[in-house]
Amino acid sequence: MGNLVAMPAPSSPPSQSEITLPRLLGALSDPTRLGIVRVLSDGAERGWGQLRAPVAKSTLSHHLKVLREAGVTETRQEGTRCFVTLRSESLEARFPGLLPALLSAAIADGVGEHVTESNEGK
Repeated sequence: MGNLVAMPAPSSPPSQSEITLPRLLGALSDPTRLGIVRVLSDGAERGWGQLRAPVAKSTLSHHLKVLREAGVTETRQEGTRCFVTLRSESLEARFPGLLPALLSAAIADGVGEHVTESNEGK
């Protein structure tokens, strides 16, 4: 369990109506953040410690914060652990078809494939 890091309590993501296109596209413009979204796109909740990216833990934490603040993800805290899920339904309701199109393009171009998942911490 050496890879678990206590994170500060996450703030609430914006409501569906507060998600803006510029902020959403800005959050998804980074290959690591797009990779996180690719991992989360199956709809399963992941512990932050399960996400693997070739960046420092503090950088990964920053990427998760950007996604949460843009309304892309939602974070739930349980004790000292944080769990993240993709807000697929809210994003689809706000911008129909956008997320599937971005994910398809990312997969086709190999963008974000450096982000993976570990079974540790499940």
